[in-house]
Amino acid sequence: MFLHDAYGGHGGISRNNRDVLDALVHDPRVEQIVALPRIAGDGSEAIPAKVDWRVSAAGGTRAFLSESLRALAATQPDLILAAHIRLLPVAYLAKLATGAPLWLFIYGIDAWDRPKNPLLTWLARRADRVISISEVTTARFQDWAHLPAGRFRLLPCTVDLDLFRPGSRDPALAERYGLAGKQVLFTFGRLVSEQRAKGMDEVMQAMPGLLPDYPDLVYLIGGSGPDRPRLEAKAKALGLADRVIFTGRIAEEEKVAHYHLADAYVMPSRGEGMGIVILEAMAAGVPAMASAKDGSRETMRDGMLGPIVDPDDPASVAAGIRAALARPRGRPEGLDYFSRESFRRRLSGLLDEVADR
Repeated sequence: MFLHDAYGGHGGISRNNRDVLDALVHDPRVEQIVALPRIAGDGSEAIPAKVDWRVSAAGGTRAFLSESLRALAATQPDLILAAHIRLLPVAYLAKLATGAPLWLFIYGIDAWDRPKNPLLTWLARRADRVISISEVTTARFQDWAHLPAGRFRLLPCTVDLDLFRPGSRDPALAERYGLAGKQVLFTFGRLVSEQRAKGMDEVMQAMPGLLPDYPDLVYLIGGSGPDRPRLEAKAKALGLADRVIFTGRIAEEEKVAHYHLADAYVMPSRGEGMGIVILEAMAAGVPAMASAKDGSRETMRDGMLGPIVDPDDPASVAAGIRAALARPRGRPEGLDYFSRESFRRRLSGLLDEVADR
């Protein structure tokens, strides 16, 4: 498995890589996974016994290539996984050297547009399987890749229902942000100006029209990034400087408690391959609202788990926020579709194709 990061990493792709590794570990047919990361991680997570985590590969391009060649010389894999499109060059060399099938994993904006490097386009078309987290990502990838439909498999993201559980607000955490007596909207994600894909602008723009009916409404924005000054300036321009609260980076051990602060998780996004944070919020018992314009529509199971909105329509965004605030707290029925057990079964089904070769 060639990947950027997993254990001790941050972000949706890192989380999904850990979930794939977990599912592989739990399949009794898998004896060992040789994992070659570009980024070592912070060392905060235990590595399962079946995973040969080659941390020495994370020392730059030369170290990554050198460790990859050593791994290929010492093993005869039954399957090669490329956990990012940019890792296809080394993964394809491994396919040529071993004859093992190559699976490419695609997530969201990493695969939505044709790569600038034409070699990656050529290599993507030579993957034996393309494992996509959503139908939206599959369709956007197909807009430029034009692969036979039979090569695609769907593997929706998962959420740890044991970790993300419903609960009440932590009074000390609520005091940290001045949330006593407030009705809280929450969005979590990296603040990146190039994308502005989480829908934070759209939520802020909706708030002035909501305040007459929700006078205690505030908007909690979790995460850090270079777009924070612009978002702060926008909140001030909208007269919301005292109602938009920025948490900064949220420590992993405080993540669940931050979800518990919210009355509704709102993300009218445009760039989500699926939206793991929405799953986490709903697992924590927080009603959620998401977008009809990206993969988060599939996270909401086309509206079964909560309202979906058009992020380009301010009236739709406002109505979706109202609908989320009106929903009762607690996990929505049908969320177990995304449980770890379901994810492991789906990946095991995919491995059947290799076992039957």
